[in-house]
Amino acid sequence: MAGLLNIGLTGVNAAQGQLVTTSHNIANADTAGYHRQRVIQASQSPYYSGVGFFGNGTKITTVTRAYDQFLENQVLSASAHMNQYSAFVDQISQIDNLLADPTAGISAVLDEFFAGVQEVAANPTDSSARQALISSAQALVSRFHSLDSTLTEIREGVEYEISSTVNQINTLASSIAELNQRIVVAQSASTSQPANDLLDQRNELVAQLNDLIQVTTKVESDGTLSVFIGTGQSLIQSNHATKLGVIQGANDPTQYDVAMMPIGGAPIRLPERLVTGGQLAGLLQFRSQSLNSTQNTLGMLAVSIAAAFNNQHELGVDLEGALGQEFFSISSPVTIPSDAATVTFDFNTDPLADDIANLGQLTAADYVLRYDGTNYTIVNKTTGDSKVLAVPQDTFQGLSIDLSASTLAAGESALIQPTRYAARDIKLAITDPRQVAAGCPVIADVPTINAGNAGISAIVMNDVTGVTASGWQATLTFTAPNTLTVTSSGGASFTPATFSFDPTTESAGKTFTLTDASGFEFSFTFAGTPQTGDTFNLQQTQQGVADSRNANLLGALQTKKLLYDNGSGVATSTIGSAYSQLVNKVANKTHEVQTNLDTQTTLYAQTSEARDSLSAVNLDEEAANLIRYQQAYQASARVMTIAEKLFDEIIAIVR
Repeated sequence: MAGLLNIGLTGVNAAQGQLVTTSHNIANADTAGYHRQRVIQASQSPYYSGVGFFGNGTKITTVTRAYDQFLENQVLSASAHMNQYSAFVDQISQIDNLLADPTAGISAVLDEFFAGVQEVAANPTDSSARQALISSAQALVSRFHSLDSTLTEIREGVEYEISSTVNQINTLASSIAELNQRIVVAQSASTSQPANDLLDQRNELVAQLNDLIQVTTKVESDGTLSVFIGTGQSLIQSNHATKLGVIQGANDPTQYDVAMMPIGGAPIRLPERLVTGGQLAGLLQFRSQSLNSTQNTLGMLAVSIAAAFNNQHELGVDLEGALGQEFFSISSPVTIPSDAATVTFDFNTDPLADDIANLGQLTAADYVLRYDGTNYTIVNKTTGDSKVLAVPQDTFQGLSIDLSASTLAAGESALIQPTRYAARDIKLAITDPRQVAAGCPVIADVPTINAGNAGISAIVMNDVTGVTASGWQATLTFTAPNTLTVTSSGGASFTPATFSFDPTTESAGKTFTLTDASGFEFSFTFAGTPQTGDTFNLQQTQQGVADSRNANLLGALQTKKLLYDNGSGVATSTIGSAYSQLVNKVANKTHEVQTNLDTQTTLYAQTSEARDSLSAVNLDEEAANLIRYQQAYQASARVMTIAEKLFDEIIAIVR
């Protein structure tokens, strides 16, 4: 009777364990990270009676959880990349919306600015047209400031998010390390039976950590979980978590670098390439791939507009007859540290091309200047293009680098940011409408007493450096045979002294260039049929003259290709189209990242579904199990009741 009673008791205990576990599953059906648990039963060792082995009931060997490491790893990988792209999309969408907004972008105010230039060209002496140009120029400057300010706010937000994310990573890592200790204690007190609920809690924390930074894990022999980031950098070992931190950028002090912070040791910077997934990776990649390039490109456009307009404006004269001055002012490239080199823009007037030399070579990249103790090397951080610089001065991609006072020591480097702050720092240099240099400094005068019909047109300024004072004049006299003799007066000294011009073959026009000893230079076209003794005067434009020749050239900058050298010295893009390319680049990147996010979201849903089909609690199944285990409990209890009755019968017989 005792054996029968014990068998019933083991059945009751087993059924009770099944009921408890089933109830636990039902109670945690909505608990994040919970894995369905199962009671594993086995038969008790039988006893031998001489006629065979008789069963001795059942026992519970363990309580397991429905867990598959392969499926869990798939979910972690998909989740890490989904959160990476989600963070990227959240940030880049702000830039995409900003640049694409016709009321907030550059295109509209740029068109208004050049419309103002055209109005001055049509009415060069109209003060209201000149004032309207000044106002539209200020609106353009303000728009650059506004866009840069918004990008700076986004940058500050990204840096805050990076710091906040690192703090969350540290909190989760500490919690996982603590759970490692608790799991070791719990499992050592129970002959290494799995502490399922603690394991679920740890896995959930790992999942949350993985959402922030992609991790790989390894279960150690003692039951602890080691967690790694990057290419195997240890974040958690046993009950110890290595903290991450944010430190000032190695070269750029305006942004954070992520570093590992070992106890008692110096911070170890983590290259961005090692942070391959999770929200932190998305933030870092947005900053390096989109934010920096967008702000740099905006600055490059500001530099290009200012440099091109200034160059042409300084080749003209204003209403007072004075040479044009800078229309815009721009800041010089930033070098960190500042004493590593003196860097300026290498935009010089090219007399032959009537353009700005090297403007097309300017890029939106940042540069690293390295010194190895012998050579200085400059590297484009975007393309990897590099050059070993000549000392003390050399040029590279539109930049002039002066190394004569460099303080770099062997092995040190510096960061050069040519355009990062240009949109922030661009300013309008003139405020007086009369200072708009709409006219050309040189005017041609053809005396009415000339016998021929020749004339001078298309005067183009190449250089106004060292122009002599007012009163200068160059007189061209046509003499036989087919010669134009140049006579200088008023303090000027022009060369060459003669030009060859054959009216029979060159009457359609021939271009000549006059250069003053001071460096003042201009070109002009001589056309027609002169007679011997005819004279032609070239002299300084007087103040107040209704002259729009330079204004026309200023207006032509709107459609002139100035940017993005094709490698052969030929610019391929106007300023307006360069801005459109920036808008399209950001839009395409936004679409690319959004597509990746959609793909990873779908993949995450699929892998989660596959995992949940194994691990999640099915309430219908658990409800059925409740009935099943209740009946098992009742049946085992019935066995015990029968054993009791049989025992009572035996006692009654004895009495």
